Amino acid sequence: MTRHPRRAAHDVVELELIRSLAAGLLPTSIMTVGFAVCGGLILWTEQDQLLALLMVGALIASAARIVAALRMPRKDEPATISLARARRLEWNFRLGHHAFAAMLGLFGLRTFQLDSAALHMLMTCLLIGYAAGVSATTALRPRIAIPSMLLALMPPMIAAIARMEAPYVAMGLMTMAFVVGGIQNMRIRHTRTKEEIALRITFGNIARKDSLTALPNRIALREWFHERGMTSGRTGLIAVHYLDLDGFKPVNDRFGHLFGDALLAAVGQRIVGATRETDLAARLGGDEFAVVQVGIGEVGDAEQLAQRLNAAISRPYQIDGRIVNIATSIGYVVVTPQQDRDLEQLLALADRALYASKRQGGGVTRYGGDTPEPARNIA
Repeated sequence: MTRHPRRAAHDVVELELIRSLAAGLLPTSIMTVGFAVCGGLILWTEQDQLLALLMVGALIASAARIVAALRMPRKDEPATISLARARRLEWNFRLGHHAFAAMLGLFGLRTFQLDSAALHMLMTCLLIGYAAGVSATTALRPRIAIPSMLLALMPPMIAAIARMEAPYVAMGLMTMAFVVGGIQNMRIRHTRTKEEIALRITFGNIARKDSLTALPNRIALREWFHERGMTSGRTGLIAVHYLDLDGFKPVNDRFGHLFGDALLAAVGQRIVGATRETDLAARLGGDEFAVVQVGIGEVGDAEQLAQRLNAAISRPYQIDGRIVNIATSIGYVVVTPQQDRDLEQLLALADRALYASKRQGGGVTRYGGDTPEPARNIA
């Protein structure tokens, strides 16, 4: 079942925001090293058993953060990962971040309970660095960033205020105020980024959609083929169908362009109705259309689709109270995973088969090597 357009757009936005977490790998690694150095220095100075346990827990959690960051989908990778899988990866990422934040917060709390201004200063630097890293790398996912900042900063600042010394009280209150301001800033940034991504997707869809039939245009077809043809096409055959309407021009000239536009839109709907959800139909321009199949099991699957398309388009149309008939000529080419997959070349071959169909008076023709061969002659 096709998803509602708004829901589909929401899923794309969500996936883009999840992909932003992959940028946290380097800051996470730096923070892990920084915590190991600073925490080790604090532990070496105080020889506190509780600090030792918290440090071990924090390092384990930070290692889990790094593994989770390595597994996150990246922006430069093909968008083949499903939203459900991306959310599972994000869940693991979130668990690691929250666990580390909790360990860091308890480590800081215990440090501020010790009587060493130098260690307090070192711990404060570590906490500021952590907060900056969270703000820079996970701000677009507030459900990760906000709890992480609260878990890491609130316990140490409460311990600082509890010392009841003016500088510590001032530092604790100021830090809490900064956290509140940072949370508000992250919410605003998250909302604005979602809106920007949604607008980019909307304008991108408009630029890639045929305004008359609402089918993808040639640009969208090329992008889809580049993505799918290099992935799912590896496990099966690829078929490219080129369609041209027979008898459309006389109908368009007789009844007018508005009638012709309505007829083209109806043809587009029938083409979509004859294809699978895994296929893509596009309008190339004028009365020419293309359909691409990837991952099909045998040549016969392509021939069956071509025949379905031929039959669907050839049925009578009732538009504005008039009944009209048109037909179609179809040429298609089938290639294996080992053969050339350039879309323009495949369209050119399918177009050669299309013109062979037109010379025969219509119907379906498969391109078979150097010379096109009629589909009816292929077993």
